[in-house]
Amino acid sequence: MKMIRLSVAAAAVVLATGVLAACGGAEDSPKSARGSGSKASATAPAEGSQSDPATAREVFEELSGRVSAAKLNTVVTAENDPNKLLGRPQQYTSKVTFTDSRIAAADVEGLDKDDSLRGGAVEVFESEEDAKARSDYIQSVTKKLPTLAEYHYQDGPVLVRVSHYLTPKQAADYKAALGRR
Repeated sequence: MKMIRLSVAAAAVVLATGVLAACGGAEDSPKSARGSGSKASATAPAEGSQSDPATAREVFEELSGRVSAAKLNTVVTAENDPNKLLGRPQQYTSKVTFTDSRIAAADVEGLDKDDSLRGGAVEVFESEEDAKARSDYIQSVTKKLPTLAEYHYQDGPVLVRVSHYLTPKQAADYKAALGRR
C-alpha cells in the first residue's frame, strides 16, 4: 500500500513540473518540488501607470534602484528563451530574470541559475490585456500548487513576477517600487 501512495505522489510531482513548464518554461519551474509554504499570489495594478512600454531591462533598472536586494540575472533573448514566447503574438516583447539576496541559498538549491524563483522576472507586453492574460494563466496553473505560487504586480503592459520565497512584506517592496515608476 505504501508503494502505491509513493507512486501516486511521484506522479503528482511529475505532472506538476510538466504543467508549470507549459506556463513558465524551465526558468520558472524547480527541478524538484521544494517548500511547503502556501504563499498567495497577488495581482495588483500599481498606481502611477505609464503608457509608454519600456523594456524589461529598463523597468528592472528602475525597480532595483528602489529594491537594493534585487540583482539582474538574465536578459532573455529569442536565442535563450526557454519558453519560446519572446515576440510571439500576445506574449512578452522583453523579459529579464533577477535574483533577490533575501532568498536563502538553501531554498533555491538545485534550481537553474536563471530560475525566476531565485527572485523574479519582469515581462513587458504590447498591451495591458496581454500582461493580464499571462498573469491570469500562470496563476490558474499554479493555484493548486502552492509551492510554485508567486506574487504578481502589474503596471499597464508590465508584469513583475516575484518569488514566493520572499515574505509578503518583502515582495511588497516590488509593488511599491513599480508604483513609483
